[in-house]
Amino acid sequence: MRSQELLWRTKDPEILRQLGKDISGCGLSGIINIRGQRISGEAIRCSIACQHDRGNGLGGGFAAYGIYPRYRDYYALHIMYDSHDAKNSTEDYLDHHLSVELGERIPTRPVPNINKPPLLWRYFVKGRKEEEGDFEIADDEYMVKIVMGINATIPGAFVFSSGKNMGVFKGVGFPEELAEFFMIDEYQGYLWLAHNRFPTNTPGWWGGAHPFNLLDWSIIHNGEISSYGINKRYLEMFGYKLTLMTDTEVVAYLLDLLVRRHKLNLNVASTVLSPPFWKDIEKSDDKEKEAFTALRMVYGSAMLNGPFAFIFGFTRGMVGMNDRIKLRPFVVATKGDNFYMASEEAAIREICPEPDKVWSPRAGHSVIVELDRSVTV
Repeated sequence: MRSQELLWRTKDPEILRQLGKDISGCGLSGIINIRGQRISGEAIRCSIACQHDRGNGLGGGFAAYGIYPRYRDYYALHIMYDSHDAKNSTEDYLDHHLSVELGERIPTRPVPNINKPPLLWRYFVKGRKEEEGDFEIADDEYMVKIVMGINATIPGAFVFSSGKNMGVFKGVGFPEELAEFFMIDEYQGYLWLAHNRFPTNTPGWWGGAHPFNLLDWSIIHNGEISSYGINKRYLEMFGYKLTLMTDTEVVAYLLDLLVRRHKLNLNVASTVLSPPFWKDIEKSDDKEKEAFTALRMVYGSAMLNGPFAFIFGFTRGMVGMNDRIKLRPFVVATKGDNFYMASEEAAIREICPEPDKVWSPRAGHSVIVELDRSVTV
């Protein structure tokens, strides 16, 4: 058997070492076109399939932006159900709280290794404003309450995507199998994320696959959030309910809290999640020292500890970042109007053989890519 074929099939760490393959769990891949031109899902499938050996078949998934232009003004709720009872209860809940424009099965194809998937439905809904005393709740805040309410109170129902003109598709399997299952090649989006999971200390199940999403925030992660307990308790102070049994869930909610609710810009929010060490803060000039110290004091419980590389997407951009000592690999490249991020350079060159620029960002530093201001999505 050729070494490449052996590498594709084996899960034996000793064989992987002999073949010179240094894996550190999970594969990430992201693409964005800053002009808003839509890209076929086949590109992201090829990129993440190149990182097959980073997973073990217990989780994979995709996030795509710009795929529902007909319903761009509606929240697209992707929901998985364990039973028809859960589906009926959830649809009653949606009818009571929202205006449902359309509810339908998420299209899928039969795939041999995708066995007994949950019921997978999507709903295009309009949010409402709800009065509580003298306050009105805006649509986004109301939708967060709806998502948290379903996930926390309806047994066997899980909202795994809730943004506008975007969707998450994920489950148990290798990502290339899930791409075939969810018919990813038939979607067109200007921003794509893909993840290949190798679960370690959290369950491999459909709701626990990446990406994790809330509103238009979608996160994929390689590593481990050792600060999960502190982050979880901090988020619960603001009304977030964590129900999906995977540490990465906290990051999606922290982004929502920091950027949407607290109005921090992306640079500052990234610094909150992965701040400089105190020893480095002490070496900063007075202005920077004051700013970094304030962020550490105010948002200490939002700081992420542990080894990680992240890519997160939102309606107008994509951000990638490493932990503060770069314990997980992360590569960025550009080609014309396209930006690429991945765990391996090979995953980028698989779909962009001759990039204009390739680099590995410094530890703890974020790479922020935003759509051109002229682009309407």
